[in-house]
Amino acid sequence: MRTKLTLFLFLFLSFVLQAQNNVVLDSLELQLKSVKNDIDKAKTLNALANQYKYFDPKKMVQYANDALLLSKRIKYHNEEAYAYLNIGVSNIITGDYKLAMDNFILAKSVFEDIQLSNTNAEEVQMGLAKTYGTMGIVFSEQSNYPKALQYYLKSVKLYENLKEEENCAKIYNNIGVVYKAQSTYFKALEYFIKAQKIQERLSDSNIGITFTNIANIYFSQKNNEKAIEYYNLAKASLDKNEDFRALGEWYNNMGLYYEQSGNSNKAIESWKSAIVTFEKVGDRFGLTDTYIYIAQFYLRKEKLHDALQVVNKALVLATEVDVLEQKVLAEKLLSTIYEKQGDVSNALLHLKRYSVAKDSLTNEENIRKAVEAEMNYEFDKKEIIQREENSKKELRLKQESESLKMKLLYGTLIAILLFSVGFLIFNRMQLKKRFTLQKELAEYEQKALHLQMNPHFVFNCLGSISSFIVQNGTDSAIKYLAKFSKLMRLTLEYSKETLIPIDKEIESIRNYLELEQLRFNHKFNFTIHKSDEIEDDVALPPLIIQPFVENAIIHGVIPNKGIGSILLDFSIVNDMLICKVIDDGVGINQSKKNKEGSVIAHKSMALDIIQKRLEMIASTTSKTATLEINERVERNISLGTNVVLTLPLQYAQ
Repeated sequence: MRTKLTLFLFLFLSFVLQAQNNVVLDSLELQLKSVKNDIDKAKTLNALANQYKYFDPKKMVQYANDALLLSKRIKYHNEEAYAYLNIGVSNIITGDYKLAMDNFILAKSVFEDIQLSNTNAEEVQMGLAKTYGTMGIVFSEQSNYPKALQYYLKSVKLYENLKEEENCAKIYNNIGVVYKAQSTYFKALEYFIKAQKIQERLSDSNIGITFTNIANIYFSQKNNEKAIEYYNLAKASLDKNEDFRALGEWYNNMGLYYEQSGNSNKAIESWKSAIVTFEKVGDRFGLTDTYIYIAQFYLRKEKLHDALQVVNKALVLATEVDVLEQKVLAEKLLSTIYEKQGDVSNALLHLKRYSVAKDSLTNEENIRKAVEAEMNYEFDKKEIIQREENSKKELRLKQESESLKMKLLYGTLIAILLFSVGFLIFNRMQLKKRFTLQKELAEYEQKALHLQMNPHFVFNCLGSISSFIVQNGTDSAIKYLAKFSKLMRLTLEYSKETLIPIDKEIESIRNYLELEQLRFNHKFNFTIHKSDEIEDDVALPPLIIQPFVENAIIHGVIPNKGIGSILLDFSIVNDMLICKVIDDGVGINQSKKNKEGSVIAHKSMALDIIQKRLEMIASTTSKTATLEINERVERNISLGTNVVLTLPLQYAQ
């Protein structure tokens, strides 16, 4: 009985047969006559060879050989490999698997050599995929399933990368057939379904075969419900595409299905339909299978006369097509039928013929296995030699590539080094200029900011003098003015500096506080405390404390009843200078309310200026400079305001 491998592997190779037509051939023949350069001529010869696949093997090999000779002469390796591939396919058609494999190995070698230097060429990838696929077919026909799977999987991986879905479906189908031949039904079903999904999406005419394959798997698993579902799908597709050989096989499978289901009439009806279908295309091989199925059925039903008639037809056809496997089955059936009829003479005759045919089949199988073993040995030997040659080529190319890379690397490194040295020198000069400018800019901005304080302070002091004159007369104003002039000299002197010693700042603040005491008739007392940890050269920006002292007097203690007090405290905590201004006035919240209710609108610039100065200090020192103003509260009663100024610790030069 023929294996199902033959049918399905044949479909993979013969997909162009359905598309074959004289128009394409005539077009290529005309193109061959008009082509002017050898490259296009080699391509056209290979295209013609491919079109004659399963149409006329002799012409196929003729055009492929012409393409091979031309490609070798012009050293066009791509078409040389395709020519070997076409010759190998023609050898499969004529049944010379050894010669086919020799040509596939040559094609594989040429394609892989091209791939070493041009890995991304899609045409080369396609050629390799086809070569691996056809090698898989040869191994499948020889029942060398591990090798077949190895090359099918190589082929399908390339097709997947190339997004060649139609070819992927064909390879998936072949992989499924190989797994089915090994009774690995779950893996076979997995690949058949993968093929089905692609073929459905592409409306592939070969999907009927895939449906039949899937149905056969379910039938083997005794899942009759799923089996008949896919048999019906297969029938609809095969009727639509008129593939009579595949349809005949379908009827044979349905006969087996109905027989197992106990529907004898349907079984016979299906096999008779198979006979009609095979006769349409003259497929004597398929007819022989069908007659044997029917004869076996009649024998099981004890319809010996009917079985004898049918099996004789099978034997005649098996002899004509010279298929020993079918002869063995027919002779065995005849011997069994005659034995059951009591015809010992004929039973013995056909038993002897069965033995002879079986021995011939065994010898043929042994010869085939010996040839296959030799082929596999030669193939493995060539594979090893080719692998070694490829390794040497790859090593040589790798060494050349590494040498070139090292030269490029050293050249690049030297260029980068020279550029880096030049860039570093230039960049260092630019950075030095930039840092100098940034430092000078920061200093000028800070000076500009604290110079903005001077007029603000002067305006406030002149306001105080004016108020003092009005309230206390000319003599007191003169004394006040003398103290003010002293304070102004200190202020003008300090305003030229970015930093002044802390003692100078304290002296300036003390003079200011004394002036304000005179102005407000000793309405407040003040205390200035400096920690012993503060060294004499500790410095801070000038006039940064004075605005908070002024606020403590004007908006804190003066609006309050009674004699107020102001405390100034200077200390060091965690390398930061902490300056505190504490008063027992009305508190910041009440002060804000008083300002809102004031008739004269007054906009103080001092806090905004100080905030900017703090930002500049932080920028130049890379340390934080912060200001906190909080109300002192105890039992919901305001006890005054607490101002904390935190500055980076700096020293006078």
